[in-house]
Amino acid sequence: MSDESTTTRRAAHLELDEWVAGRLRDRLPMVAERTVSAITAEVPSYSGALTGSMREKIQNAVRIALGTFLQLIEGTQSSADPSTPLTPALEAAYALGSGEARSGRSMDALLAAYRVGARVAWREVSTTTVRSGLSAETVAEFAELMFAYIDELSAASVAGHADELASAGRVRRRYLERLTQQLLAGEVEETLRRSAERADWPTPQTLTVVLLPRSNVRSVLALLSPHTLESEEDRPGVDLAEEMAVLLVPDMHGARRRQLARVLHGHRAVLGPVRAWTRVAHSYRRAARALSIGLGPVDGGPVLDTEQHLAELVLSMDPEGLADLRAQVLEPLAGLPPATAARLAETLRSWLLHQGRRDDVAADLFVHPQTVRYRMGKLRELYGDRLHDPAVVLDLTLALAMPPAAEPAD
Repeated sequence: MSDESTTTRRAAHLELDEWVAGRLRDRLPMVAERTVSAITAEVPSYSGALTGSMREKIQNAVRIALGTFLQLIEGTQSSADPSTPLTPALEAAYALGSGEARSGRSMDALLAAYRVGARVAWREVSTTTVRSGLSAETVAEFAELMFAYIDELSAASVAGHADELASAGRVRRRYLERLTQQLLAGEVEETLRRSAERADWPTPQTLTVVLLPRSNVRSVLALLSPHTLESEEDRPGVDLAEEMAVLLVPDMHGARRRQLARVLHGHRAVLGPVRAWTRVAHSYRRAARALSIGLGPVDGGPVLDTEQHLAELVLSMDPEGLADLRAQVLEPLAGLPPATAARLAETLRSWLLHQGRRDDVAADLFVHPQTVRYRMGKLRELYGDRLHDPAVVLDLTLALAMPPAAEPAD
């Protein structure tokens, strides 16, 4: 609190008769009672709150506040420490603001209570001062001091309310971040539920992971559920681009998932699968896998939905195994020049995927249907009856489903 307030400085210039001060002090209990009654009647947020022991505490706080004000005016404290009478009152007002924040009430209610309290208190006090024969000038100065004092108390309460909210917000953000890391790490359900309760986070049915550049996070979060979680830490052991952020979005399935995809359009985002909220680590691993194998979204383009790339994701799980399978099934082409082998492998892949429809294969490869016929004749010479063996066809389909990163040039 400040060492010397405006009220303290002004009070030093106002002399109050001891007899008048005594009369005011005698009326403090009655003034406090009427002030609390008025607040209860006129401020809806307190209509049912100020009862029983709570009402007694508030009345006592009002008596202390008014008593402190009179103490300032009477000048009974040592001039060497003029802040002493006011400091406890300001600290009490600060604590009152903090308590209101903890109870979930806004400052609007408390400031309204201050306004009502100031009006009622002044009505009661002014009656005494006027009847006591104080000059109009002294009464006006008394009023000015009293309302300045109320302003200082309300300012202290505002500070207490704001500080409490900021402190509570920081604590809750830490709890939410801890919960997010536990979700991504795949902690057991019991641990996750405890953390969700501690963070005051309403558990959804499902969560969906979104990966996107950190520079795009703020604009996207504004369009998502307020209960969306954001990881502010890099994930250890996962090779993601440094600027990528992780969002956990609640209950995005069906039409809502399609809406999410539209929201993410143009934000270079990767969308993981929907999973039960306690199993969202699986959604995260799949989205991260999509990035790690080069399935990143195009700048300005649609979101990369991992549900539309399941084959690539499955086939990329064992790159060495896939390379061995490819070498094995393409062994009949090993003796050909690399360019020729590459063209035949490309043709065989298209033929398998288009189920032997020559015109479709030709359109896919941008060649004449006769070229397809010639190449398939060559392949039948090399493979023989194996092209009719379901097991061989399965191996060929898997091995050729994803073309190699670089094909030899003609």
